[in-house]
Amino acid sequence: MSMRSISGKRVMSSLRIELETLMEDEEEYSWREVKLPSLIPVVPEPELERETGERRRGRDIIVAVDHGPNSKHAFDWALIHLCRLADTLHLVHAVSSVNNDVVYEATQRLMESLSVEAFEIAMVRSVARIVEGEPGKVICKEAIKLKPAAVVMGTRGRGLIQSVLQGSVSEFCFHNCKSAPVIIVPGKDAGDESLV
Repeated sequence: MSMRSISGKRVMSSLRIELETLMEDEEEYSWREVKLPSLIPVVPEPELERETGERRRGRDIIVAVDHGPNSKHAFDWALIHLCRLADTLHLVHAVSSVNNDVVYEATQRLMESLSVEAFEIAMVRSVARIVEGEPGKVICKEAIKLKPAAVVMGTRGRGLIQSVLQGSVSEFCFHNCKSAPVIIVPGKDAGDESLV
């Protein structure tokens, strides 16, 4: 564990990788947790909510990530429009095999950079997982497990006919994720000028 300074803030950083297999409903459910640098902001205690007088609690928000630009655009959208200080961002990447070290290492680097960016921009904590299976199904399973405030995902940028013929992960999650609202962020080419 080491101390670092980001933007004048003191933070703790540590990196550890684990491999674990879960059993759910007699179906094997494999995943690998990505231990990200622990970026802990030194901030004052959350203010009291005006209506209830309780301390503001953080929310869990799932962001489905991959190595494409539309996924990054959805991540940026979530940071700017959805996240607040006490929230935890759960980065989920679905792969065909969690034992593929090349994919794991590339995804780990991606998630580490997204985690640092989430901390620098929105001061939120990140947790990352690489999950094995069909993307739509495993994202819905993660939502059932976490009960997040929202599931944020981008689109692949396919046309209507391609999406109908090949299926769409975002469409699958929109129709099948019953434990949280699904926010589908259109790609930059769809005319979203709200992000820089």
